[in-house]
Amino acid sequence: SSSRRRRRTRHLRCVGQKKRKRVERRSEESKASKEEMASNAAVPFWRAAGMTYITYSNLCANLVRNCLKEPHKTKALTREKVHFSISKWVDGKPQKPTIRSDTAEA
Repeated sequence: SSSRRRRRTRHLRCVGQKKRKRVERRSEESKASKEEMASNAAVPFWRAAGMTYITYSNLCANLVRNCLKEPHKTKALTREKVHFSISKWVDGKPQKPTIRSDTAEA
């Protein structure tokens, strides 16, 4: 009876060790796959290309504007122009503002 109990205990220990090894191996495999997934994580392609989102969106907007057919293309291109005024300050008072544009025309 006691030898049977010892054998049973030894058997359970072996089974427990095998299960533990299996679980450890699975956890190592899952860690490896998680690390692979982290290295292949979904990075926005504009970020992978070294652009900021603003640069990417401006590039896309220009492409769309250039693909438009006339009369819509000229309307979109005129909306794209940016005008701003600059005032120099002398002795705490603003001078006459100058209007500038981001295009070479104005």
